[in-house]
Amino acid sequence: MLYANGSADAAESVLGAVLDSASHQAGEGVWMMLLDLYRLTGQRQRFESRVVDYATRFERSPPPWQDLSSAPGQGRSKAVPLLSLSGTLSGQSTTQFEQIGTIGKKSGAIRVELSRLRSVDEAGCTLFRKLLRELAAERVKVSLLKCGQLSDMLAGQVHVGRPEGRDGWLLLLEMLQHTGEQDRFEQIAVDYAITFEESPPSWEPKMEREAISTAAIEAAVAAAEGFSLDGELTSAMTESIRRLAAFAAGRQRFEVDCAQLRRLDFVSAGTLFNVLATLQAQGTQVILRNVNAMVAALLRVMSVDQVAQVTLRV
Repeated sequence: MLYANGSADAAESVLGAVLDSASHQAGEGVWMMLLDLYRLTGQRQRFESRVVDYATRFERSPPPWQDLSSAPGQGRSKAVPLLSLSGTLSGQSTTQFEQIGTIGKKSGAIRVELSRLRSVDEAGCTLFRKLLRELAAERVKVSLLKCGQLSDMLAGQVHVGRPEGRDGWLLLLEMLQHTGEQDRFEQIAVDYAITFEESPPSWEPKMEREAISTAAIEAAVAAAEGFSLDGELTSAMTESIRRLAAFAAGRQRFEVDCAQLRRLDFVSAGTLFNVLATLQAQGTQVILRNVNAMVAALLRVMSVDQVAQVTLRV
């Protein structure tokens, strides 16, 4: 509770007193709380002075030092986020597109992998094109990867001389620019002009030249099915928890990566409990992964571990 309220020094004093007491045999959980507190506050020397005692006490390797005192992302290279769309693109894909839009606007660039799409309808085409226009208006660089399968699906749904499904036509032309197929683009553009009696978009190559490994794509798929909480969540900053509730819509199970979540205050923990309790009642399973020991202890006090699965970070 002290740490949750921002009193890291007081929390450290209490934990240190417990571990230094000759009459109290502290369990591993208390040790992990203090070691994580040192990592969260950037106190490497104190951390290293304790890990020897930890290893002796529990006869196992201690957790490695990692400075968690910086704000999330600080000091790390700004890699362009890679997400994956899968399944069916339809009017029910609004949440996926909103997530891509939010991440893209925040980072200034985004890559979207499309090889796992299985079908697309006109409503999905409309939503996809709306997203691309919004990101372009915000000057967000968008790279669409492995568009060939989506191009082929769209090509099978457009018909020369039948002026319907305009967004499908236009999305097909967009995909061909990302695959670099200029000859095919020009042919479809002529068919579009004949069908709709209007000028088609001009050719503009947008092909992503950076090679993407299979492992990176698999990681993107996993990330697309999850959510993350980071930084310090206080009563004045509950937007992340509200976004979590929105992200959960239509999902039966998903993971929340808390590796960059440094602190959660009492009010935010209560809000999180209410959201997770509602999701549990609706049959949705939520796993909070990579939670630091200080936050995990608060989650136990607030019974959050009764409405979601909580796993500690190492």
